[in-house]
Amino acid sequence: MSSIGASFRLAHAGWILVREGVVAALPGEELSGMPKLGWRFAKLFTRHGARKYRRSDRLANAIARLGPSYVKLGQFLATRPDVVGNDIALDLAQLQDRMQTFPQAASIAAIEGSLGRPVTALFTDLGQPVAAASIAQVHPAHVLDDRGQRKVAVKVIRPGVRRRFFQDLESYFLAARLQERFIPSSRRLRPVEVTQTLAQTTKIEMDLRLEAAALSEIGENTAEDPGFRVPSVDWERTGRDVLTMEWIDGIKMNNVEALRAAGHDLKAIAANLIQSFLRHTLRDGFFHADMHPGNLFVEANGTIVAVDLGISGRLGKKERRFLAEILYGFITRDYMRVAEVHFEAGYVPRSHDVAAFAQAIRAIGEPIHGQPAETISMAKLLTLLFEVTELFDMQTRPELVLLQKTMVVVEGVARTLDPAFNMWKTAEPVVGNWIAGNLGPRGLFVDARDGAASALSLLRQVPEFVARTERLSREIDAMAENGLRFDDATARAIGRAEARHTRSGRIALWVIALTLLYVAWHIV
Repeated sequence: MSSIGASFRLAHAGWILVREGVVAALPGEELSGMPKLGWRFAKLFTRHGARKYRRSDRLANAIARLGPSYVKLGQFLATRPDVVGNDIALDLAQLQDRMQTFPQAASIAAIEGSLGRPVTALFTDLGQPVAAASIAQVHPAHVLDDRGQRKVAVKVIRPGVRRRFFQDLESYFLAARLQERFIPSSRRLRPVEVTQTLAQTTKIEMDLRLEAAALSEIGENTAEDPGFRVPSVDWERTGRDVLTMEWIDGIKMNNVEALRAAGHDLKAIAANLIQSFLRHTLRDGFFHADMHPGNLFVEANGTIVAVDLGISGRLGKKERRFLAEILYGFITRDYMRVAEVHFEAGYVPRSHDVAAFAQAIRAIGEPIHGQPAETISMAKLLTLLFEVTELFDMQTRPELVLLQKTMVVVEGVARTLDPAFNMWKTAEPVVGNWIAGNLGPRGLFVDARDGAASALSLLRQVPEFVARTERLSREIDAMAENGLRFDDATARAIGRAEARHTRSGRIALWVIALTLLYVAWHIV
């Protein structure tokens, strides 16, 4: 029954995308066969009012009609240009996560249900919502404790959003399975795995305790950083469905005129933003991955305050070294070193020639060095780099794609503040200092220390490895003598799963086809 419901929801979503002109706005002239026929039908069924809008506006209107879970899907796909393409990813990145507020009574019920205490015992007052997004909304409030009375922001989960999202998630998985089954060329993008990543990401985002933990971690990491901070968390008033944090009095970074009128140095703020982001990425390996200007405030003293940490990114030591060395290699025009780093990290297979890869890297770097520094985009460079690495069989790295997306947004914000922003000059101190500290003598010492600790840990596990090897040897001997066999229960389970998969796919296709025929007949 869930497959039938998912099929209807998927057909409804497709119909909304057609009516709002999203499908018609896609480049379809180069298509052929059934896809081109479908694209032409989509153009016929586009409502007249939608035809005057740009593609990004059509997309925003369609997703607003589809609801919160599709807003979240759009935001997620904006981080995967390898899946949807760079142009569509940029359109999705412009989606404004602004939704209708829900009644305050629902917020009070969620707060009391999550924290187990009446609102009047938690806050001296709770104001009407001032902002609402796909997952939650924010209320101003005041608390009275041993630090006196202070203003806080109370983020409350949207009622029913988990149930609605997991219903729509069934449709996403159905679409991904159909895509893998009937569009073989899409299998390399692994749509089912991408959908699983979306599901896991959103599960984390819907538990506000985890966002609070991210705020706390970045707060500790940046405690000594000049000109950047995040709100402090009130853990006593935080639970799965509610997050209470410090209220931020500042100007949003998307209000450039207000920043200028307040006397802020916009060039200094732009430089501070980029250097803070690179510092978090390289030094800490943990960065705010949703740094659009609506999530960034500037306080009266010029300090940047980042809020809404529902989406964050992590880079391991290998990825940080990779990022720092390729950026520094482009800065110093050492293209061979940039190529070698890709091979050392295991991103490009050894079957390829390092010199040939360095030649491809040079084709990216040299045109950039021929331009004025203020026109060079680091985000664009990373985009070109990933396009070139595809030619050399570099597999998609989700953590690097998320980094690239965030860098595109952060660099765009910096250039809004300072159109003549010099990305390379601003980045060089942070990147250079990280390389000096991590790839120089001190870095070698740290690597040696970590290597010794790993070797000691391995020695401690030798008895267990020996026991496992002996047990594995006996099992292999038994298989060689008796063959590999399934018990009856396993064989029956495989048969049932295969039959269910085939039946579900057929039902889904018939439901979608009948729904589209009904819609077409109704319109005609």
